[in-house]
Formats: sequence, C-alpha cells, structure tokens
Amino acid sequence: MNAVIATHGLLKSFGHVKALDGLDLEVNAGEVHGFLGPNGAGKSTTIRVLLGLVRATGGTATIFGRNPWTDAAALHRRMAYVPGDVSVWPSLSGGETIDLLCRLRGTDPQANRARRQHLLDVFQLDPTKKGRAYSTGNRQKVALVAALAVPADLFIFDEPTTGLDPLMEAVFRQEVTTAAENGATVLLSSHTLSEVEHLCDRVTIIRSGKTVETGSLSDLRHLTRTQIGFGAESVGALTIDELGQRLPAAHDLLLDGGRVTFTVDSDRLPDVLPVLAQLRAAGLTVAPPSLEELFLRHYRADIPERPVSGS
Repeated sequence: MNAVIATHGLLKSFGHVKALDGLDLEVNAGEVHGFLGPNGAGKSTTIRVLLGLVRATGGTATIFGRNPWTDAAALHRRMAYVPGDVSVWPSLSGGETIDLLCRLRGTDPQANRARRQHLLDVFQLDPTKKGRAYSTGNRQKVALVAALAVPADLFIFDEPTTGLDPLMEAVFRQEVTTAAENGATVLLSSHTLSEVEHLCDRVTIIRSGKTVETGSLSDLRHLTRTQIGFGAESVGALTIDELGQRLPAAHDLLLDGGRVTFTVDSDRLPDVLPVLAQLRAAGLTVAPPSLEELFLRHYRADIPERPVSGS
C-alpha cells in the first residue's frame, strides 16, 4: 500500500529538550491509524511537524510524498485537522466559524450544505450561538463539523473527543468510519483505548520520542489485559501465594484494602472465570485497563531511575 504519512528517523529538539528521537511512523492510504503514547511522548510534536507548524531538526517526514514544511499550503488543501483544545472567535457564531474554516480550505461552504447540516444535526450543535457562549465540548463540535463537512484525503485528529459526552463520542466514531469508507486516511491520536479499538486498523505506540510498537490490534493484543477485582472475604484463609496457584493466569496479583485485584491476558480470561465461580467471588468487577496503566506496565523498564537526593 502507498504510504500517505511517512517519517523516518524524525528528530525534533527544543533547545536541550529532545522531543522526537528518531521516530518512525507509516500510515497507509485508506487506513485509520492509532497514534498512542503517554503524555510527553512526542505525539503532538509529531503532528505539528506533519502540519508544517514546526520544522524537524533531522530525519524525514512526508505527506503524500511531499515535505510538510516546504509544501504546507498545497498539502493543507487535502487535509483536515482537529486539535484536542479548540479555541473559536468569541464574536462569531458557530455557523460563521464553520463557514470561515471551510473557505480557508478553499471550499465554498454552499457546496457541502447538506453534509454540513447532517453534521450539525448528529452532533446536536446550535450554529447560531456566539463562540463565547460555547462550552468546551461545543467548541470541539465546531471544529469537528468544520473538518468533516469538507471531503479530505487525510484527517489528523489529536485527542478529538476532549469534552464530548459518550453519545457524541459514538457519533464521532461513526463519522470517522464513514470518512474511511469513502477512501480517506485517518491519523488518530487518542488516550481512549475503546476509541482506538473501535476505529483503528493499525496502531503505533511511541514513548520518549521513539516508536516502541506498531502493528494491528491483534498483533498488539498482549497490551490489552483485563483488570479483575473482588472482595477479599471470598478467598477465606487462602494466602496470596495460594491464590496465585489457583489463578496461574493472573498477573500483578495484589491483596489490598479488603480486595483482591489482578490482571489477565484477554485470551486467558476463560481460564479464570471458573476459578472465580468456585471461590464465589463477591463484588466482582471486570474492566479494561487505562492506556496510562498499559504504558506504565509495558514500558516502565524504559524509564530511568531518578537519583534520590536528601534524606
């Protein structure tokens, strides 16, 4: 497949701070690609380089085979971008802002009037209100409607559902799915694991400005352990070691505050449930771990120990 986005050995430093340290990223045409990493990993810096907002210190970055720094104006006619913290003009209405952003992309807003109205309806956005009256979530909706109202070859979303409620997050997922079905390529930076699982064909995980994992979600299934907890009274006199023998598939087994908690690989969950039934586990909770927990679990070894000073 042709790579719409390709970075190789991408470097970016801000003074003595190295934000990107040899980042490799490839997003193929027509795919929805998840771009993940803990805070400070370099995701937003990478996106700024791809948008031509900052110049890379070293390495290469291309979009549609062109340099985003020297060819930004031409590339932006084929792209749409939504950040995670949207500001709007306070004296313009939402509708005026959307029309202005569409014109900035070289498109007559009247040419996509039906699409625009559909998005206003599904996102439940009142376009007559002034920007100063919008909440964080409604400002985000303005940016999403403006981006999705005009056809684009590439959509770049950086934490796009900030401030949206679960219903609007579901609407966003549906609209991104529709865009991808129509042939668009999507780069999605998100902290929401369920969002990534619903939308993405492949994911790239970065930390400290480097790529640490890339592949399909099935390739990275080892990252999606399920977290299980239940009341400690269910285990009776069993010690934590004896409980571990009963639950050989358990990871990070812990007895704390009257509860037993552990994690288990998704494909081993059927082995654990019969044991929990035998223990008559009370107050059972089952939940996917957060992305931050995943990053800490899998990449803690990459974090250098800080020297302890003082007493």
